[in-house]
Amino acid sequence: MTEAAISVTRDATVTLREITEETVNAILALRVAKEQENFVANNAVSLAQAHFSKHAWFRAIYADETPVGFILLFDNPAEPIYYLWRFMLDERFQRMGFGGKAISLLVDYVKTRPNATELLLSYVPKEGGPKGFYESLGFGHTGKEHGGELEMRLAL
Repeated sequence: MTEAAISVTRDATVTLREITEETVNAILALRVAKEQENFVANNAVSLAQAHFSKHAWFRAIYADETPVGFILLFDNPAEPIYYLWRFMLDERFQRMGFGGKAISLLVDYVKTRPNATELLLSYVPKEGGPKGFYESLGFGHTGKEHGGELEMRLAL
């Protein structure tokens, strides 16, 4: 375990921060567990896609001063569609409460957006996937499927 992982505790303050030239390499170095790699794209792919989408809003997830994850929102107020496009926590920082806090911060942000009434997401419905995590945060299934992923919705 790295020094950063050892120094981060469950009571760390979680924030969502812009990714800068100075912090991008630390975000690119974050990894999910090997068995989770089929559930979310790596951060290099996510950042590249975000930079080419006019509807991308993305942030690094920090616990105190340590980067622990990445979050990407499809943010199109003209529709309005608010969709959790990507969400990942480094394997060293999972099960510490940071994921729920980061989603809560994202929900707070989405509530400030024009005509926001819901936050959508989709997940790969396989063993070890994030279904239970999202359900614990109040997301429910919509009955829709997108490319093998099941859609969930959180009313705002």
